[in-house]
Amino acid sequence: MAKKSVASLQTGSKRLSKAIKMVKSPKTGSYTFVESIMAPEQVNDFLAKK
Repeated sequence: MAKKSVASLQTGSKRLSKAIKMVKSPKTGSYTFVESIMAPEQVNDFLAKK
């Protein structure tokens, strides 16, 4: 998890954030990107999870 990117999105009255993190595959050792759109309060929990 070497990369951290967070973009702020606004749709109507809701504020959302898009978080992208790199996850290393245990089988092949290659990295993949996992993207998720969520409330800004949940971003730190998403990036802290493995």
